Parts: sequence; C-alpha cells; structure tokens
Amino acid sequence: MLHQTLWDSCRDLAQACLHHPFLKALAAGTLDPRDYDEYVGQDAFYLRAFLKAYALALARCDDLEDARLLHQLAGGALEELEMHLRHAEQKGLALATVRPNPACLAYTDFLLATAWSGALGEILAAMTPCMRLYAWLGEQLAPPAPDNPYRNWILTYSSPEFQRLASRIESLLDAYASDTPEIRFLYRYAMECELRFFSSVAPCL
Repeated sequence: MLHQTLWDSCRDLAQACLHHPFLKALAAGTLDPRDYDEYVGQDAFYLRAFLKAYALALARCDDLEDARLLHQLAGGALEELEMHLRHAEQKGLALATVRPNPACLAYTDFLLATAWSGALGEILAAMTPCMRLYAWLGEQLAPPAPDNPYRNWILTYSSPEFQRLASRIESLLDAYASDTPEIRFLYRYAMECELRFFSSVAPCL
C-alpha cells in the first residue's frame, strides 16, 4: 500500500521526532509549561491552516463517501483545536493573536500552497504525515503516568478514535495518489516540517 511505503521511507524522521527533547520531556512530564504553551499557540495556528486544507480537499472530491470521510477528518482536527482552546482558556493565553514562528509559517505556507494548487492526491500526501506521525507518537508514548501534566495530549493521540482517523486519511491517500517523485517529496517534506516544528517551540531543549 502506498501509505505504508511512504511511511516506511520516512521512519528516520519519525524516530527523530520521537527522540526529540520536546517529546521526551513531554512524555516524562518534565516539559517546561512555557514551552508547552508555546507549542499550543503554534499548533493552534497550524491547525487552522489544516482545517482550510481539508476544506480545499473537499472541494476537489466528487465521491460522496470520500467527502464524508474528509468531513470526519476535519471534525477531528477541530477537536484538536478545541483541546488547545481549553488549555488556552485555563492559562489565559490569547491564541487569536499568536504570531507563527518561521518553522510554523513555512509548514502552513507549504500546506496551503499545496491545497490551493494541487490535485487531491497531492493535498493528501501533504496532510497525511501529520496524522500518521501523531498517531504513532501517541502509541509510542502511551500509557502516560497518572500525574503527567501532559497526560491529555498523550491520551488524545493514542486513542482508538485518533488511530482510526489516521487510517482513514491513509485510505484516501491510497485511493487518490500514486507512487511518484512528487508524492514522495510532498510526504517527506511534511515530515521534515514536523521535526522542525518541534525544534521551533522548544529551542532551548
């Protein structure tokens, strides 16, 4: 299957994300709350772009069942954003005024440029890495310790529902994309953006 081929070709980047100091500190519960707040603000900005990409993917989808899957996936992204909004409310963070850092902006610019100009298969190749990576990270980091302050993050991405969402977008990728150099580039570049994103929100780790 194409999705497995692409994922296997990027396992080096997945492992680099898993062993990134940001994720290691989050898993241990020792991450500086200020670094997590920075992550939440940047990720909320990213998720807004991710939702727009889903909308543009829907505009290119003529199959009713596949459109329904894309709608479900957009709902999952909205739930992620709402998780960040709840955290922001608790901490008094103003997510609406967050300015994206260079790594976040590069990622969202890439994502939206692909979504505006690309075919559906290309859009899915740019979006799937985020879903599969987070589902995989959730599995690797679970179960969280009961007193881990980032327990909800780990539980969200290790949940059966999120695993199903990742599998659904992979099924769409398999249906609409082929194993071409362009598809491989889009998938790997998105994975590289994920790694740079983690470094950008905790540069001192």
